[in-house]
Amino acid sequence: MAAPNFLDQILFTELAEKAAANPRGRQHHNFHQMEDACHRMAVGLQPGTYIPPHRHLGENKAETLLVLKGRLGVLIFDESGAVVRKQVLQAAGDCVGVDLPTGVFHGLVVLEADSLMFECKAGPYRPVGEGELADWAPREGEPGVAEYQAWMRAQFD
Repeated sequence: MAAPNFLDQILFTELAEKAAANPRGRQHHNFHQMEDACHRMAVGLQPGTYIPPHRHLGENKAETLLVLKGRLGVLIFDESGAVVRKQVLQAAGDCVGVDLPTGVFHGLVVLEADSLMFECKAGPYRPVGEGELADWAPREGEPGVAEYQAWMRAQFD
C-alpha cells in the first residue's frame, strides 16, 4: 500500500525553490502515476513562467485548479482569442480556484512569487494535441512570447 502524501509547508517550500531554479519557472509534484485515471499534482509557479492559452479536448478532459499559496490570474478566451473573462485566484481569497470544462481556452498569469496550485484532471497523460494550443498566441519558446506574456499580465494591473 502506498503511503499518504501531505500538502504541507515542506512540500510548498521545495516546489517554490525548484520552480525558481527551473528555467521554465515552474515545477510539478505528481501524486499520481501517468497511467492513472485521475491526475493530481501540486505545481510551484514563479512570475516569469509562460503558460500559453490552451484548451483540453476529448472526453473527460475538464480541469480543476485550486490556489494553495499566492495569487494567479486566469484568462478565459473565446475561439478568436478575445478575453471573455478574467479572474484573480488567490489562496484564502474571494476566489481560490476554477473548474474548466473541456474545450475552454485558458491561460494563467503568476501574480505573486512562490505561488502554488493544485491541479486535477483525467488521465492518462497525453501531450497537448492538435487544436489544443491557441493559434492566435505564441507557443513557449517562440518569438513574441515576452510581449504576449506582458499583455496577459497587464490584464490584472
